[in-house]
Amino acid sequence: MNNSSEIKFDPNGLVPAIAQDAGTLEVLMLAYMNRESLELTLSTGKAHFYSRSRQSLWLKGETSGNFLEVKSVRYDCDGDTVLLLVEPKGPACHTGERSCFYRSVIEGERPGHMGPRVLTLLYDIIKERKNSPPDKSYVASLYARGLPKILAKIEEESGELIEAAREKGKDEVLYEFCDLWFHTMVLLANEGLEIEAVFAELGRRFGVSGITEKESRGKKG
Repeated sequence: MNNSSEIKFDPNGLVPAIAQDAGTLEVLMLAYMNRESLELTLSTGKAHFYSRSRQSLWLKGETSGNFLEVKSVRYDCDGDTVLLLVEPKGPACHTGERSCFYRSVIEGERPGHMGPRVLTLLYDIIKERKNSPPDKSYVASLYARGLPKILAKIEEESGELIEAAREKGKDEVLYEFCDLWFHTMVLLANEGLEIEAVFAELGRRFGVSGITEKESRGKKG
């Protein structure tokens, strides 16, 4: 049973549908759905839309392979807009950009901190450095020297963060925290794990008692 009957389609039988990355919460694209495409989305787990120009249904990724795997379908307070939380299997935009919203109305505007997406972008760069010459890339030099060096850097950065918290101000704590976070991401990539696995694990823990989690882990040990 679902609540699709509560969606309010416009006089043309359409409703705007926003696709948002379930991991990073980045807005990827906006398209339109009719009732059939919504039901197909719910039944198949892949985003289907309705093309106003072609006046036909379309499965996102059918020709490109860049499917949007749907994790959740929500609707707004008025019931006239749908939000899809998705796992993108490639760029969402037909131009090859990750998101359709890659341009700014304000000329020269910088993207700023980009929210959670900055972790994904940074992690992509960290993974790419595996193929870089060690003498040209700091991260590549860590990979080249192996796990012991990566662990030693994490230990070093952890100590510097603790020192900053004990003896220095907030600015130093923030700086050292980012250093530690960066080097733990290098470890993650070295182990062949994806950043999405971190998001999924944190999501699994959300709302779970820390005491219960520790007791569960203790039993496994």
